[in-house]
Amino acid sequence: MQLRLDQLTAHLQKAAGALKPIYTLYGDEPLLVQEGGDTIRQAARAAGYTERQVHTVTGAYFDWSSLLGAASEMSLFGDKQFIEIRIPSGKPGKDGSQALQQYCEMAAGNDGVITLVSLPRLDKTQQGSAWFTALDGIGMTLRCDPVERQQLPLWIAQRLSAQGQQVEAGEAGQRTLAFFADRVEGNLLAAHQEIVKLGLLHPPGTLTIEHIEEAVVDVARFNVFKLSEAVLSGQIERTLRMIDGLEAEGEAAVLVHWALAEDILALHRARTALDGGKPLPMVLREQRVWGPRERLFERILPRAKAPALARLVASASTVDGIVKGLRHPQWPEDPWEALRRLALQLAKVASA
Repeated sequence: MQLRLDQLTAHLQKAAGALKPIYTLYGDEPLLVQEGGDTIRQAARAAGYTERQVHTVTGAYFDWSSLLGAASEMSLFGDKQFIEIRIPSGKPGKDGSQALQQYCEMAAGNDGVITLVSLPRLDKTQQGSAWFTALDGIGMTLRCDPVERQQLPLWIAQRLSAQGQQVEAGEAGQRTLAFFADRVEGNLLAAHQEIVKLGLLHPPGTLTIEHIEEAVVDVARFNVFKLSEAVLSGQIERTLRMIDGLEAEGEAAVLVHWALAEDILALHRARTALDGGKPLPMVLREQRVWGPRERLFERILPRAKAPALARLVASASTVDGIVKGLRHPQWPEDPWEALRRLALQLAKVASA
């Protein structure tokens, strides 16, 4: 059964002595996985599951029989067991799939063992596998996704509220939260640490933007896929800040160019297909555009003109040479300056 992470505490309090036999956490946000796991461990200890075992599945030669044996054995001291199964790859393999399904069968009706399974982000195929379906069927599964930029100010406000603090009301507070979010974007663990630091530096009450500016360091961590979303959304300030961050983090200019060029070429091909009479849903499927990127393309394509997209393709070709060491008389020699210009051209078309 699927459960939202923000529902976990209420579920555990309600369940009390009748916890589910298996809890599965999966996702690529380490802070949320850690916090979710800690909450489950604490509830299990309170319910008397005090003997803990940890099994980490590494490689293809993990001894699944030892895990099955551990789950079936009674504790030497008569204590209930809390067993953790960590699968960092998210791929237990054929033997592991069968073992996990057998493990779920053993867990049914066994109130002497609570199990926590930790997994990375899973694709649709993995979520539809027999072993994951078995885990979901016998217990609770919780997805731990990163907090997106647009959700981050609210997340920060909720965390501040939990420690008795809040920003100013109205527009001033919104600017403060936006400033905070800009400094910690893409690095949720650092965001948590900065919030805790504010709780240590200042008493409960209202925090001004001066408090935030003095305390919060710039710990934003960016990636090229988030850059793509920012550019296609026409967010110029955020785009430039992300490119600055990628350069400072030592990201390869070639990779950043690839991300921008992929979007430019996909938009150009999609516009050509639309002009040829194909419907937009079919065009997006053909270009393999989905998720947040799909919504952005749906907004951009009806307004984007073919000549403007053709000029973007030419610019992307020029910058491809620049990031590989070639010069162009009408473009900056520095690869990162050329990338900034290309990103701004794309953002301008996207927001037209």
